[in-house]
Amino acid sequence: MLLLVLIVAMLLGIVGPKLFAPSQWQHRFKVGLGLDLSSGTQVTLQAQTLNGKPPSSDEMNAAVSVIESRVNGTGNSGAQVQPQGTNLLVVTVPGKGSQQTIQLVSSTALLMFRQVLLWQGSGSATTVPSPAASGTPSAGATSSASATPSATASPSASATGTAKTSAKIVRAASASSSPSATASPSGSASASPSASPSASPSASPSPSTSSSAYGNPSLVNKNVLALFNKLVCKPGDTQAWKSQVGYQNTTPYNNPDVQVVACGNNGGQWGKFALDVAKVQGKQVTSATAGLSTTSNQWQVNLSLNGAGAAAFSKLTSRLYTNYYAGAQSGDQNDAILNQVAITLDGNVVSSPQIQSAIPGGNAQITGNFTQEQATQLQNELKFGSVPLNLKTLYVTSVSAQVGRNQLDAGLIAAAIGLLLVVVYAFLYYRGLGIVSVCSLLIAGLITYLAVVLLSLYQNFTLELAGIAGLIVAIGITADSFVVFFERLRDEVREGKQLRPAVESGWKRARRTILVSDTVSFLAALLLYYFAIGEVKGFAYTLGLTTVIDIVVVFLFTKPMVTLLARTKFFGNGHPMSGLDPARLGAKTPWRSSVRRNPARRRPDPATRSSSTASRNPGGS
Repeated sequence: MLLLVLIVAMLLGIVGPKLFAPSQWQHRFKVGLGLDLSSGTQVTLQAQTLNGKPPSSDEMNAAVSVIESRVNGTGNSGAQVQPQGTNLLVVTVPGKGSQQTIQLVSSTALLMFRQVLLWQGSGSATTVPSPAASGTPSAGATSSASATPSATASPSASATGTAKTSAKIVRAASASSSPSATASPSGSASASPSASPSASPSASPSPSTSSSAYGNPSLVNKNVLALFNKLVCKPGDTQAWKSQVGYQNTTPYNNPDVQVVACGNNGGQWGKFALDVAKVQGKQVTSATAGLSTTSNQWQVNLSLNGAGAAAFSKLTSRLYTNYYAGAQSGDQNDAILNQVAITLDGNVVSSPQIQSAIPGGNAQITGNFTQEQATQLQNELKFGSVPLNLKTLYVTSVSAQVGRNQLDAGLIAAAIGLLLVVVYAFLYYRGLGIVSVCSLLIAGLITYLAVVLLSLYQNFTLELAGIAGLIVAIGITADSFVVFFERLRDEVREGKQLRPAVESGWKRARRTILVSDTVSFLAALLLYYFAIGEVKGFAYTLGLTTVIDIVVVFLFTKPMVTLLARTKFFGNGHPMSGLDPARLGAKTPWRSSVRRNPARRRPDPATRSSSTASRNPGGS
């Protein structure tokens, strides 16, 4: 029953949102193939330091580690990162979805948290004059008929402008405080605004309703303001805009101590930003996880910072919340923009959530109308956005299959031959018990296939030739388990036990051996996966996966199946073809039949009979 529930659950996990669309099911049952079995993409990156000096070996190793985590975060996508020479990295990603990963790899610059000083929607020719001596903004201060803009940004990695979320940063919920999206948490050290609005204005249209620049130009230095006026951000442009402002390399926008301009998505509209110096950097992020909120059932990203990052973030959020939150809530569009913190990666704004409270302690939540994909993408950008080197994309090429379909077919044929040999052996040696062996192998094969499909769907798993080798080895692991059980069972039968008690006592003896054997196999796979590189990881991964599946099948199918067969007449009475014939096994006291035959009566010898009669009649009469 538990096995059936497991298989049904796996099937439901595969069909997922297509449950009520059977015509689409075939598109879900697909296994991702590695680069040696399919096509992919290869990108060559050139590493360079901020000061222009050649990178050290330690910096290159750190960069390789971070990029591997980004492109292969689940540990099984088949992506490879290989250093070449002293400053080149070659990243190879298999599969049709490789372009999205390559785009993430190509933007491996430093992650920065910067306050938004100015924002202007794309398509506007409005020029922001230099601020007057008094510091009063000369443009962008006027209030239009529209309400407060939604101070948001798409969490998309490339900021394509397709997502329209309303992102906000709030203090992470704890036992002592339960922050809302619109008020400072209890006990905050920051000064609360005189007006404490209870909610955001009901009408909160996107900044797309106006082409004016919002923010405070007096906070922007002269040179950066000139670049802001010069910059034209086209929707979806994440690279070309940099040449407009002279960002020929990554040094300008990766310098945390200078103000910069950037392009990105804000509230559903592509636009340009003027950003302050970076108060928090990606290297200060200790963890970032996407998950569903326990209160709103919406996707959010939980962010944690180290000690230095927590102190800097607390100071930044306290200042923004104190100075701009109340104005943003009351409808001041300039304050709404100034209350945003832009998260930049490779110079592009990937998200610009609005500060909803002072956030001490270094634990925050980025909330909004995120989809699971958007939240996961933002999680990856925050978690793996810090690279100790600037990486410049030299070229990107498409890679055809290195081995091709022939090798895949050869691997499948080898697996089929191995399976056939195991089946033939099982029936020849174990006879009727071979049915249990074959069924166990089929069940293990089904669960393995469903597991690989699930991993391909949700964790970008790709199956390589080395992984197929791991699956072939799994046939032997499963066969070894039922051989151990059957031999222990036959030993019990040889001792003269009836089949039903023999099954239970034999299982007790076999169970420990099976667990020890599978534990050794799993530990070997775990160590091999940890220390190996390249395709060997794929072999170790599938070996460990199938070892776990073997335990599930033996405990939930093989043993219960033998228990049920022991109750049948064919197996219970030790039929010669059952594989449990006590006479064939050399049992001490055969138990094949419960009816004891009466031996035939011997007729007495005539001579013996005569003497017996004479003894009874000594007189002869």
